Amino acid sequence: MSKGTISSFIKFILFLFLGVFLLWITTRSLSTTEIYAVKNLIYTSNPLIVLPCMVIVVLSHYIRALRWKMLIAPLSYTPKNSNVFFAVIIGFFFNLLFPRLGELMKCTMLGKYEKIPVNQLIGTMVAERIVDVICLVLVISITIASQFHVVGEYAKELWTKFVQKISIDVYQLTIYSILIFVLLFLIGWLFKKMASQKRIAKIKALVLGAKEGLMSIRHLKNKPLFFFYTFLIWFLYLSSIKIGFMALNELTDLGWIPSITILTFGSFAMIMTQGGIGAYQLAVQKTLGFYGINQVVGLAFGWLIWSLQTLLLIIFGPISMGLMSILNKNKNTQP
Repeated sequence: MSKGTISSFIKFILFLFLGVFLLWITTRSLSTTEIYAVKNLIYTSNPLIVLPCMVIVVLSHYIRALRWKMLIAPLSYTPKNSNVFFAVIIGFFFNLLFPRLGELMKCTMLGKYEKIPVNQLIGTMVAERIVDVICLVLVISITIASQFHVVGEYAKELWTKFVQKISIDVYQLTIYSILIFVLLFLIGWLFKKMASQKRIAKIKALVLGAKEGLMSIRHLKNKPLFFFYTFLIWFLYLSSIKIGFMALNELTDLGWIPSITILTFGSFAMIMTQGGIGAYQLAVQKTLGFYGINQVVGLAFGWLIWSLQTLLLIIFGPISMGLMSILNKNKNTQP
């Protein structure tokens, strides 16, 4: 067995243990009764429904990879579909560990194996996130407009918590704005005065590379396909919830409106807590309560959907890292 194969195997085992550790982290706060309820729900749910839900989630990640590749193309790079897909899975996997760590990891891993400057990839990732935020706002708007009489008060409650989490008071914002303006002025002045120095030139190149990646969306060759991929990603998210209803007898009659409402409030919950742990399940329970669903069933369904999504990442995250290393072992990965 070659040294490269041994090294890849060791990496795979290490990341597998990391996945097990993450599974422990996400379930350690549960009581014995709650753990039993979740296990019982998974055991008694319809596997013919659960499996398609898992496939849909994986497919949404693959479409996301294809969309990201479209943003990379204007930078004159053509990474393999498999590498981009593995990088996307790795990104979601590491986001379970620390907020935003996954964004850096997926850019680092893809840059390593495809020889793409990481700063440019970060720029494309920021552009992708801007598109996703716009989509989330649209989903929220549709939900509020169509269901305000049902979920209006809960929407206000969640929005208040969301704003409290990300807001900065006016005084701090003013001070930060002034400091940023002064800092940008000083950086611009330094660039002009010290442009010939290698370190300054390198920093400038990094900033310009990130800007080039961010602007890649303006140079897409097929904008309709990009926006179709975006629509498809969110439709697959929605479909996984709608189809998931059929896994439990008590939810089989629910339609698309409850699905999009769960997608909206579940997205809020995923933003407000690390990996959505706890908050996602409660948001689903609260949402289903608006449609006459028993609280126990609502909480159980929240755990089922969250568990499936999280387990997929915990399982396929380490596998993706291992496969990415093995399939690219013949490439020179030196920077």
